[in-house]
Amino acid sequence: MLGSGGRRLLTTVLQVQRWPFQPSRDMRLVQFQAPHLTGPHLGLESGNGGGVINLNAFEPTLPRTMVEFLEQGEATLSVVRRALATHLPVLPRTEVTLLAPVTRPDKVVCVGMNYADHCREQNVPVPKEPIIFSKFASAIVGPYDDIILPPESQEVDWEVELAVVIGKRGKHIKAADAMAHVAGFTVAHDVSARDWQVRRNGKQWLLGKTFDTFCPLGPALVTKDSVADPHNLKICCRVNGEVMQSSNTNQMVFKTEELIAWVSQFVTLYPGDIILTGTPPGVGMFRKPPVFLKKGDEVQCEIEDLGVIVNKVV
Repeated sequence: MLGSGGRRLLTTVLQVQRWPFQPSRDMRLVQFQAPHLTGPHLGLESGNGGGVINLNAFEPTLPRTMVEFLEQGEATLSVVRRALATHLPVLPRTEVTLLAPVTRPDKVVCVGMNYADHCREQNVPVPKEPIIFSKFASAIVGPYDDIILPPESQEVDWEVELAVVIGKRGKHIKAADAMAHVAGFTVAHDVSARDWQVRRNGKQWLLGKTFDTFCPLGPALVTKDSVADPHNLKICCRVNGEVMQSSNTNQMVFKTEELIAWVSQFVTLYPGDIILTGTPPGVGMFRKPPVFLKKGDEVQCEIEDLGVIVNKVV
């Protein structure tokens, strides 16, 4: 069971839902833990913000991590489809802890300056090619885990992002074939230490982007067939309840297909790899005066149809 702090956070999660919960047969895959279970398990979220169906109880031969699940491809997805068609017991949300839907991926690829309105905010031209950087997988935390302010930075900022999860290995993938390599989508928070991103480390972005806890993900991996159009979703970020970012993924300069084609020129993409697709305007560093996160703040990152993640800053 969750303690009092966990219950307060769950209440917050339910209160900030802006798109009403509807019972759903969409495929919303999660990794979770529960007091009566040993180690992480795979589950199905029974609708946005709903309880969790234990897939490993339904089919004990299923892997218990998302990367292994995705590596097995259609064989494991067919099991989930059977589970969706079966009336199964649902664990109440208060009795489980959701982990990041993907942990320990081979790589976390990030895209900079990929929203037209974010470029206008900075008064810079729209990029002609995707701007690629990365985070280490060790930065990933769950959808309701704390963000730890590093003592090395005084300028930690927020960035809500649509994350693409790769489901099929590929290299030199054509844009027309790219969606065949996508498992689904989730919400990401690209937490960023601006001092390290833009002034330190030779102005290389990596260190400013990859402190521990700087990549909250979740709450679920929503499979691509459950998302009508990933490039037409409301996307927003709230800090202490105040809307800081509010846009739509239709503002993305390079869409999912183009990003996969571009990145796969250079590296092989593997099941479980994550691509963070950029952030809309409203980040703290471009406010006048700039605003940065401080201990006690609560950040809510939300994307229509995908869900909301809520992370306290400590």
